[in-house]
Amino acid sequence: MCELIDTIQEDAWFAFCDLVILALNHEQQHQELLLTDLKFILACNPLRPAYLDNLDHLNLQVDVPKVKAIAFAGGVFEIGHTGQGFHYDNEGPVHQVYVHDFALQNRLVTNREYLAFVEDSGYSNFEWWLSDAWRMVQDSGWQAPLYWEQHDSEWYEFTLGGLQKLNLDAPVCHVSYYEAEAFAYWSGKRLPTEAEWEVGAQQVNAEPCGGNFYDAKQFHPMPVAHNENVMHQLMGDVWEWTTSGYLPYPRYKRFAGPLGEYNGKFMINQMVLRGGSCATSENHIRITYRNFFKPDKRWQFKGIRLADRV
Repeated sequence: MCELIDTIQEDAWFAFCDLVILALNHEQQHQELLLTDLKFILACNPLRPAYLDNLDHLNLQVDVPKVKAIAFAGGVFEIGHTGQGFHYDNEGPVHQVYVHDFALQNRLVTNREYLAFVEDSGYSNFEWWLSDAWRMVQDSGWQAPLYWEQHDSEWYEFTLGGLQKLNLDAPVCHVSYYEAEAFAYWSGKRLPTEAEWEVGAQQVNAEPCGGNFYDAKQFHPMPVAHNENVMHQLMGDVWEWTTSGYLPYPRYKRFAGPLGEYNGKFMINQMVLRGGSCATSENHIRITYRNFFKPDKRWQFKGIRLADRV
């Protein structure tokens, strides 16, 4: 890189810097993918080796706050990236959206809550599932989230610390959009739109600082304790599914050339996630950050925050 930098002409310097900054942020994305890919590879190994052997905190039991809907007034709001600092092209342009009054639950859905869905024949009752989702459940034989397994009536979960007894207080993770949507419907709730998520995050001044990201070295979503009156876990722990398709914002223009391969070409058949995860670098995330995956994918740290009308 130093040799390359020495060859850059002055009139190309700013364009070169933009490319390097993009590459560094892209590398952070790959660091997250390495962790999640390694977890999948180790889970497929019959010996179930652990990536790390010092993750005793995965069994932490806490007094999880009672689930509570926090209401937000509707209206016209601006979303999208503003100000200084790096952001991806899909985070803009800034534009106005109208949202109706809505509510977001004060914390993520826990394993205990999701297990109730599993034990209520959630995966064998077509009523809860979208058509494509039900086909996927049947074709793939899903019976629980990825990495869950049952031994002698006890539930376990494969983690980066190896096979662990399922921590019922921890946020459920490794669920597809299909599973998140089915659980929300079964619960009598829904998933938030990405506009609702971002407006809610704006109004509670959500920041990455102190969240459960890669930097905390927890390597798994962790339970949250106490205080049901504030919003928990908006940033970190798990990527949160929204009910919004990954589409361009108004006035978005895809880059020409190789950079057009980065975000714009994927704006089809994918759903938006927000907030980052325990495998995301803390300085990589923003409330405007738009992650996206196909609705059947499960191997990333992806979870659920429910929403509702008020």
